[in-house]
Amino acid sequence: MSHTAHIPSHRKPRRNAAKAAVRAGVTGGVLSAIAVAGAALPANAAETPVETTATMPIITTGLAATSSTATALSADATQQAAEELQQQAQQDAAAQSAAKDAKKAKDVADAKAKAEAKKKAEAAAKKKAAAEERASRSSARTTLSASTASSSSSSSSSSTATGSAASIVSFVKSHVGDAYVMGGTGSNSWDCSGLVQAAYAAIGVDLPRVSQDQSTSGTQVSLSNLQPGDILYWGSAGSAYHVAIYVGGGNFVGAQNSSTGVVERPLDYDQPTGAVRVL
Repeated sequence: MSHTAHIPSHRKPRRNAAKAAVRAGVTGGVLSAIAVAGAALPANAAETPVETTATMPIITTGLAATSSTATALSADATQQAAEELQQQAQQDAAAQSAAKDAKKAKDVADAKAKAEAKKKAEAAAKKKAAAEERASRSSARTTLSASTASSSSSSSSSSTATGSAASIVSFVKSHVGDAYVMGGTGSNSWDCSGLVQAAYAAIGVDLPRVSQDQSTSGTQVSLSNLQPGDILYWGSAGSAYHVAIYVGGGNFVGAQNSSTGVVERPLDYDQPTGAVRVL
């Protein structure tokens, strides 16, 4: 008795005959197809095998297009930046020019304003000086009117020239009607100080030549206490601009101007501002 007779077999049971036949048919068909294909190849096909190498296509078109686009964009950006810089430079230059023009216009306006202010100040100063001069003359006129009334009741000796004063009065009255000439000192043409100087020279008294000095050549006297022969002046003592001789009776004789020449006039015709007494 075999030792394996009762041991069951572990092999799988064989497939059935039909399946085996199918497999055999398929295998045979494949082998037949291979044989037919081999018979159709050229005789040397078995000796020279052909190797086929697959070549990968090189993609360049897309890269070139991308590079061209990037270059174009870069150029456009550069041009745009340059245009913006140029525009900004033009704007800055225009702003600077406008600022300079504005400053120049302001300087001109300031200069005109200063000149106008100076002109107005000078005009105001002249107006004030003229007003003060008129006020001074008005005050003197009032004083003189009072002194004239007082003189009417005073003794006749105060209005009647005697001695040297009479000679001075006679001299100036004798030249009434002579011409007025700036710088004139006689014998028939005078200016105001030339006539006064000549009148005192006739009695041997040497006076200064000009009005300013003649207005301080004697003792200052009040217009309410005038005597014939006193020197009248217009302006202030030391800076007088006109002089004449008081001849009594409320009148004076003087070389007034080129229109009137040497004339005798009452004091209220042109009120003097002061007087000096030399005799």
